[in-house]
Parts: sequence; structure tokens; C-alpha cells
Amino acid sequence: MAVGILEVDLISGKGLKRSEFFGKIDPYVEIHYKGQTRKSSVDKDGGRNPTWNEKLKWRAEFPGSGGDYKLIVKVMDHDTFSADDPIGEATIYVKELLEMGVEKGTAELRPTKYNVVDTDLSFVGEILLGVSYSVMVHYYSLFFLIYFFKLYLPSY
Repeated sequence: MAVGILEVDLISGKGLKRSEFFGKIDPYVEIHYKGQTRKSSVDKDGGRNPTWNEKLKWRAEFPGSGGDYKLIVKVMDHDTFSADDPIGEATIYVKELLEMGVEKGTAELRPTKYNVVDTDLSFVGEILLGVSYSVMVHYYSLFFLIYFFKLYLPSY
């Protein structure tokens, strides 16, 4: 098992559908991974074509508990006086990225456009983001080091 950092490079959105008939949208993104949520800032000036240029990070184990290796990217419209409105979401499967990262130490999905869909799977825009995974610790290596030091170093 390995522990590393899963990082999303959230770049921009394009052609996002308005959640209301009047006014402009103030979009932000919530990204969910294995019960952990990260939020971007609200782009108050971007409207239907927001720009974030933000990096969001998670601690990620592979293989870890459960097999749900996916990012749920929810695009939201921030409202000041009422609950925020969902615009749509995209799902990004990262199991192969994590496997490659464990094998090579690091792996990357270069920035890619993903379709954003609403609850009835209608296209409501697109989002541009990249994903990377960098291993910090291989548990097997850590156990080996502990075992090695116990065998060959004098105890005090």
C-alpha cells in the first residue's frame, strides 16, 4: 500500500448553463473523493466561462478501503440570499492513475475537458482540469526499514 497526494489542477469552465432565468451565475466547484470534499473559490466575474486556476489536494491511499476511486466534480452557482444551486457534475475515474503513481512514484492526467451534466444527464457545459498523484510513502518500504533498523542497529 502507498500513501500519496492526489492533486486536482482546476483550471476553468466553459459554456456553463444558467441555473436561474435572471442574472448571471457565480460558479464554484466542489470536488468529492472518498468522503473528503474540497471547494474552489467563487468566480464572481466569470459567469458561464469561469476561471479558477486553483490546486485542490487530498491524502490518498492505494489500494485503500473501498474501491471507489473516482472524483465527483460538482459545479455550483453561489447565491447570496438562498441555497446554492447545482449546475451539474462530472465524474473522473482515477484508479489507473493511482496504480501508475504507485508503480512509478508519480502519475498525471494532463488538463482535459470533461462534460458537465445535470441530473437527467443533459449537457450543461464543460470543465477543464488535470489530476496528478505523487507517492509519499510505500508502506512495504516503511515496514522493511523498521525491520532493518531493529535487526542491525543497537538498541539503547
